Amino acid sequence: MASRSSSAGGGAKTRVGRYELGRTLGEGTFAKVKFARNVETGENVAIKILDKEKVLKHKMISQIKREISTMKLIRHPNVIRMYEVMASKTKIYIVLEFVTGGELFDKVAGKGRLKEDEARKYFQQLINAVDYCHSRGVFHRDLKPENLLLDVNGILKVSDFGLSALSQQVREDGLLHTTCGTPNYVAPEVINNKGYDGAKADLWSCGVILYVLVAGYLPFEENNLMALYKKISKAEFTCPPWLSSSAKKLIKRILDPNPKTRITIAEVIENEWFKKGYKPPTFEQPDVSLDDVYNVFNDSVDSPNLVVERREERPATPLTMNAFELISTSQGLNLGSLFEKQMGLVKRETRFTSKCPANQIISKIEEAAAPLGFDVKKNNYKLKLQGEKSGRKGHLSVATEIFEVAPSLYMVEVRKAGGDTLEFNSFYKSLSTGLKDIVWKSSDEEANNGVGIVSC
Repeated sequence: MASRSSSAGGGAKTRVGRYELGRTLGEGTFAKVKFARNVETGENVAIKILDKEKVLKHKMISQIKREISTMKLIRHPNVIRMYEVMASKTKIYIVLEFVTGGELFDKVAGKGRLKEDEARKYFQQLINAVDYCHSRGVFHRDLKPENLLLDVNGILKVSDFGLSALSQQVREDGLLHTTCGTPNYVAPEVINNKGYDGAKADLWSCGVILYVLVAGYLPFEENNLMALYKKISKAEFTCPPWLSSSAKKLIKRILDPNPKTRITIAEVIENEWFKKGYKPPTFEQPDVSLDDVYNVFNDSVDSPNLVVERREERPATPLTMNAFELISTSQGLNLGSLFEKQMGLVKRETRFTSKCPANQIISKIEEAAAPLGFDVKKNNYKLKLQGEKSGRKGHLSVATEIFEVAPSLYMVEVRKAGGDTLEFNSFYKSLSTGLKDIVWKSSDEEANNGVGIVSC
C-alpha cells in the first residue's frame, strides 16, 4: 500500500500520468488494484488497472463502462470516491480514494461482535450510502462486510461496485434479472431467479450485515448450498438473546423473505432503533459528466485521456519499505495489525517476517508449495503460485512478494490472487507448516513459546 519512490536502494518506479505506482493491493480475473501516489500533490490513491484485451475478449465492455459510470455518479461521504479515469492503448486506469482503516469485517472478527450503539453507528452510515446510491439509480448487489471499508477516522466507506447495476438495466417488468452476490448475503428473490427489485435486495443484504455486526455470526449459514438457499428462502434464523427487542424487531422486518412486505429504507430511517443518535449526512452534490467514461475506450492519439505507462528496470534485490510505507500496510495506524502473530489466522492475505536471506525465503516457499500441488513462477522477489487442481472458483492462485523493512529483516506478503478464499485459508495453513523454520519471532514470543529464535 505504498509507493517506492522514497525507498532506499533505488526501487523500481512505474509512472502513469501524474501517478507513481506502488505495491499491489489486490487482483482478480480482469483487474489489479495498486497503491499509487500523486507526484504533484503527494496524495495517496488506489488505482484499478484493467487489461483492455481481456475486457474485449470476454465482452466485458458494457459491464466495465457500467462500473465506471456508477463510481462517477456517486459523491457521498460513505462511498469510495472515484477521482478520474485514464486509458493507454492497452489498459484502463480508474483512480480511487485510498482508505487505511481496513475492512469492517476485521473489526467484527477482532471483537467477536459489536455493541448495539457501535453497530448502529456503522449501520446508519451504510443505510445513508445505500439510500443515496438508490436515489442515483445505482444498486450495489454485493453488499457484505468485506466490501465495507473504514477510513483513518473510522468513517464507513462502501466499495466495490463491480456487480452494481444502473437503473437502465431494469427490464420492462421493473425488475433486475442478473443473479449475483455472495450467497450468505443474497436476498431470497435474487436466488429464485424470477427478477427482483434492486433496492429491496440491497436492503436485505444490509439486514444480514446488521445481524453480523450485533451477533458476531451469520443468520444463514450451511455447508450445503441448497440447504443454505432453503433457509434464506424461508428466512429461518434466530436473533441472539442479548439483542434489545427493538433491534430484533428491525432485523426481522428487514429479513422478511417477501420483498412486497419487507420494510423500505425510508421506513428504516424512521425506525425507533435506527433513529437513536442519527445524524443525516451533509455533502455537496455536483453535476457529474460521464463523457470521459466512453473516451477511455478510444485508441485515438488525440484522446485527452490517453496516457503512457513508463517503467524502469526492476533491480534484482527485494524492494525496500520505509517506515511510512510499512505503517500504510496496517489498518489505520495500528502497528499491532502489521503482522499476524498466529500464522493460521488469515483471510485473503497475510504477512510474516523473517531474518533469513531473501533467496533462502524464496527457496523455502518453493519447497513448501511444490508438495501441495502448486506450480511456481518467479519474477525476481515475487512468486506466483498456481494450483494444479480446479477448486470451487477455478484454480487457486497465490501471489507472494518479499520486502526489506530493515537490514536483515524481511516482510513476506502472501495473498490470494484468484480462486476461493476458504481454499486459500486451507492452503496457507499447510504452507505455513513448511515455513515455520524461517518465520522470525520477537524474544517475548519466543520466551512464551519456549522456542529458540530462528537464525539463518
